[in-house]
Formats: sequence, structure tokens, C-alpha cells
Amino acid sequence: MTGRQLVPQLVARPSWHHGSPARAVAVSSAFGTFGELLQGALPDDGPDFLVTLPIARWATATFEYNSARDGVEVFPAAKSKARRVAETVLARAAGGGGTLTLSGSLPEGKGLASSSADLVATARAVGSALGTDMPPPLIEDLLRQIEPTDGVMYPGVVAFEHRNVALLARLGVLPPMTIVGIDEGGTVDTVAFNRIPKNFTAEERHEYARLLDEARTALRAGDVAAIGRVATRSAHLNQRLCRKRTLSAMTALSAEIGGVGVVTAHSGSTIGLMIPHDLPGFRSRLAEAINRCGQLVHRERVHCYQTLGFEPTGSGTSNDLQ
Repeated sequence: MTGRQLVPQLVARPSWHHGSPARAVAVSSAFGTFGELLQGALPDDGPDFLVTLPIARWATATFEYNSARDGVEVFPAAKSKARRVAETVLARAAGGGGTLTLSGSLPEGKGLASSSADLVATARAVGSALGTDMPPPLIEDLLRQIEPTDGVMYPGVVAFEHRNVALLARLGVLPPMTIVGIDEGGTVDTVAFNRIPKNFTAEERHEYARLLDEARTALRAGDVAAIGRVATRSAHLNQRLCRKRTLSAMTALSAEIGGVGVVTAHSGSTIGLMIPHDLPGFRSRLAEAINRCGQLVHRERVHCYQTLGFEPTGSGTSNDLQ
């Protein structure tokens, strides 16, 4: 538990069968996030944005391609947005149809980017079956036509314009942490939530810009305390938009057990304690956090999540914040 969780290699193994019709099967995945480290809007009528918090939970898409078929059958049948993504990729690339099956460990409607992960995994699986590259900008273009989206098509932590479905900046990677999360109950429709006017004041927008800069500095330095401060402040700022009834109790509990702060799903029902793995007495503090969270909600609504690490990919890209 004390080691860094690394993102698994993308599973994508096209297997073309000779003859007619052409067939292929590919399996791909996309990680989820525990809410957002930060979510707000930038000054001078700048875009709404969020900062991702990758966790070691995934959506998985399996696509069975058949060039002789029309349309896409999807399981579960309710995943109509994923079907739209699959059909769009097919129409742009090669035509045909197939069967799409989605699975994974991300609960729906809780603010863990389950819908975004489904769509990204789908685009990757269909592209892989067709032998077509699916770089993040192409996936952004596909998803922009469907719904506001988290930045889970990019490895590491990113600032992302979720309404515009566009990368704002690459920020770095998370230190190893466990998030003890609680589900306050119910679900939130992210699409409907994003239609609600947020009416951020000029003062709030400037604070969000400052917090974004602090997040960038903290992530590059691996400063878990500063990361926690940014997440906690963002959680409190979001109370007027998507209130968490346990926020005050969770903030106090984090200080009591030596956590670095709280993180929330800004458009979901979850809130969590951030506990770094290098904290002295980590295991006993983690056990206490789980027990105390179980006193705030039913024990079955308490879950642990591991932050997701990524191998370094270099720095100085054009999308880095300066």
C-alpha cells in the first residue's frame, strides 16, 4: 500500500481474422478521478476549469468489430453516449459496426468521472480495433459533441476546460496517497449541473487562478501539504454550488488524524480525506480515518482509493503552465 500505484499498460490487442467479413477485437481502459483537486473559473470571463485527481480505478471497454455489420450494440444498453462515440469513430474511419461491452469499478453519478472514463475507453477500444490512433486531442474532439468531460484522456494531473472539452495545462503527478472517501448518498447529473450558471465573482475568479498556480507549484514539488490546502479550499468554495453536509466534520477529522486535507466531487456526492503514504503511523491513521468516517455515514458508504502515479514523460511541453 505504501508504493506508488502505476497506471497499467493500455490493453489493446487487435486480432484480425482473414477473409470476409473483416473482424477485430480490442480492449482498452481509462482511469477515473476522485472528484477534483480544484474546480472553478479564471478571471476576465476566462473558462471554467477543473484539476484532475487520478485514482487507480478504471472503466474498461471491449469492442468486437465486424465490417459487415451496421450500427453498434452496447452492453449495458443504457450506455447510449458510449454507443454514439463508437459509431462516430466507425463513421470517420472505416464504417461497419460491432458490439461494445463496458465494465469497470467506477460508481456512476458520484463524481468519479465514470461517464468520461467510459467514453475515453470506448474511443480507444474502437480505434484500436480499427488500427487507428486515438491521441487525446482527437478524443477531445469526439467527446466535445456529447457532454462536458473530465480530462481522463491525459496521463497525470491536468487542468482541463471541462465545458469546452480542451486541455488547459499539464500540471504533474500526484504523490502516493490514500483517499478515504464517503458517499453522502444520491447522484448528481453532471450534464445538468454544468448547465447551471455559476455566477463566479471577480474576486472568486482571481482566487481560483491563484489556487491553480499553487496547485501547479505543489504538484511539481511533490508538496502534499500544499496539494491538500488547495483541495480543501476548493471544497469549501464549492459549498454554495454542490453542498456537502459532512464537509466541516471531514475537515476537522483530517486535522485530527494528520491528513493533508479534504477533496470533494464538485458535481457529485463524494468527499474524501487525503492521507499521504509517507505519513508516520500511516496504517494506524488510515484505520482510524476509516472508522471515524463510518460514524458519519453508513459503513458501506466508506471506500478507500489510491492515487494513480505515472512514469515521468518529460517536461516543457507547450501545454505546461508557466
